[in-house]
Amino acid sequence: MLLKKLCDCPHITAGDGSLLREILHPAKQPFDIHYSLAWAAIEPNEKSFPHKLEYSEVYYILKGQGKMHINNEETSVNKDDTVYVPPHATQFLHNVGTVDLEFLCIVDPPWQSVAERILSEE
Repeated sequence: MLLKKLCDCPHITAGDGSLLREILHPAKQPFDIHYSLAWAAIEPNEKSFPHKLEYSEVYYILKGQGKMHINNEETSVNKDDTVYVPPHATQFLHNVGTVDLEFLCIVDPPWQSVAERILSEE
């Protein structure tokens, strides 16, 4: 059994500018998983940098409210919403609320830096 506490996962600033805590990644766990799982947050009135992944990604919103941008589409996201981002899509998330926008990121296959491209500010 593996139990990880979020507070025990070191935080970093991700390439897209969000605060990130990596929870699960197959390169770092002693069992066979085929995805990565991370917790992320964006402060009020901030947004992640536009970026593309070669892989699919799923966001699950834990707290706050925001605007999810995928290619030329935009939609409001709130607590308990799930968003699928297809491979190679330009994406970014804007926190439009008054508290941190917190969410989980699931990347399949597992996230790798070589599979992500940060784009110029739109």
